[in-house]
Amino acid sequence: MWPLTALLLLATLEKPILSLHPPWTTIFKGERVTLKCDGYHPLLLELQPISTLWYLGHLLLPSHKKSIEVQTPGVYRCQTRGAPVSDPIHLSVSNDWLILQVPYAPVFEGEPLVLRCRGWYDKVVYKLHYYHDGQAVRYFHSSANYTVLQARARDSGRYQCSGTMRIPVESAPMFSAKVAVTVQEARHAAAVRVLQVQPRGAPLRLGRRVHSPGARGRGARIVLVRGGYRHPQCPETQSVAAAPGAGFSPGPGLHHRPSSMGRSLGSW
Repeated sequence: MWPLTALLLLATLEKPILSLHPPWTTIFKGERVTLKCDGYHPLLLELQPISTLWYLGHLLLPSHKKSIEVQTPGVYRCQTRGAPVSDPIHLSVSNDWLILQVPYAPVFEGEPLVLRCRGWYDKVVYKLHYYHDGQAVRYFHSSANYTVLQARARDSGRYQCSGTMRIPVESAPMFSAKVAVTVQEARHAAAVRVLQVQPRGAPLRLGRRVHSPGARGRGARIVLVRGGYRHPQCPETQSVAAAPGAGFSPGPGLHHRPSSMGRSLGSW
């Protein structure tokens, strides 16, 4: 039972989830934000203490904590033991008086899109305008977020904001840098793949797609084992029992191959 279990746990490992707090990809120089790396650690891989690797570009950072504070611009990734490298987060640092902040997480059709025009170290912005592809779309008397309640593909484009600040007297209108925003195709339910045995006793293969509404951004963890055993550290997984004597053959899209990457952006 255990060899098959080990193989399938390794084959279904998912990327750690990298998140940014506060969730804005542009900050002012001197400010700090927190990056958090949430990974899944199978029991079979816990023979050594679990650690986290952090990367800034291709540079390996010295911290091994689950979260770190950063203030340097660049592309950040993280990795937990035995798992692939996370998706990146791009952090920008600005010296401008005015910045337009957009969320780091993807925005899908039907979800809110929130933009934040921010004055230097939270100075109030007056006569605030938001622009979409060069056209004014919203005006506020003073600092306020611009929210599209249900984003659509047409809301993709380049956004900018402008306004005045009292430093100490009211300034001339200032403009933020333009920021590209992409609204992705609606994903009402994340598609995941399930391994099935059909008919009973046949080789295991990659089967049909199913939908898991709660799986956005993480994917559902599917653990295939003999005898309906459910992995103790993953109670929310779906277990699919393999018939005694059934072989295992990965279908299209399911391959377990070791990473060829080294210590930098690699596995360990």
